[in-house]
Amino acid sequence: MNRNRRPPGFNGQLAEVDLRLLRVFRTVARKGGFAAAELALGKSKSSISIDIAALESRLRTTLCTRGRGGFSLTPEGEQVLDATEDLLRDIERFRDRVNSASGILSGRMTLYVTDAMFVYGETGIVRALELFTAQHPDVVIDLRSASSDEIEYAVLDGRATAGITLRPHAQSALMATPLFEERLRLYCSRKHALFACADADLTPDLLAAQRLIAVSDSATGPGWADLRAHLSFSASAENIDARALLILTGQFIGFLPELFADPFVARGQFRHLPFGGLALATRFHFLTKRNAQSSLMAERFRAVLQSTC
Repeated sequence: MNRNRRPPGFNGQLAEVDLRLLRVFRTVARKGGFAAAELALGKSKSSISIDIAALESRLRTTLCTRGRGGFSLTPEGEQVLDATEDLLRDIERFRDRVNSASGILSGRMTLYVTDAMFVYGETGIVRALELFTAQHPDVVIDLRSASSDEIEYAVLDGRATAGITLRPHAQSALMATPLFEERLRLYCSRKHALFACADADLTPDLLAAQRLIAVSDSATGPGWADLRAHLSFSASAENIDARALLILTGQFIGFLPELFADPFVARGQFRHLPFGGLALATRFHFLTKRNAQSSLMAERFRAVLQSTC
């Protein structure tokens, strides 16, 4: 046996694993390093390093330098990045042209939804997924939950066909379509001192003395910008379940979607704190990449969403 035989390299044949590794490489290159790509990819630096090493072995070339001197692409890495961008655009165009020619959507639709969104009953998103999957049975749905920032990264680098998120950042490469608003009200648990407080005694000064759970910057409401400057935010939570958990301790009050909180109120665990009609709203958006030939799959799903939301 020849122990010095080199492992098989790239011979022009692309497998699904090659596309996955190329997408990882593109994200690392765009973000400027492994650490910066962790959030976008939802992977650890060590896992990203393994993927890049596997791709370099497959292509038999060094794509980037990393270490104390920082991260940079090699000349070969620059060429591979350009080729990767062209390849992934061509794959998307090929899929859309085949779908248009056949009149039948097929392939995988990877939809990222914000982890701040609570799905309850017959919402517009539930109805949209129901209609879309019924109309296009050959489409494989890949539904993922992520932070708003990660959703934007995923749409930009092609990991996501589309995303549903809260107020997105203004980026020329992204198109955001407003969908629906979710109404938030303020709640405490029965362990909290305000649970037995009369509505008439719930004054702005009393609210300012409470420990509140931080509110998303995407939340808006009449007079909220002025009011929040006088409030004390003593905790934060990334998603709705975590927010509810903090409220249940009796140490904090916080904003929750009404339909999420209603069962807690019905069981006597939570109380809505009116504070003069204080209410906030967050607006969700459908996020896609803006280009000359946007994804047919994303456009079809956008149309269904807009008809249901």
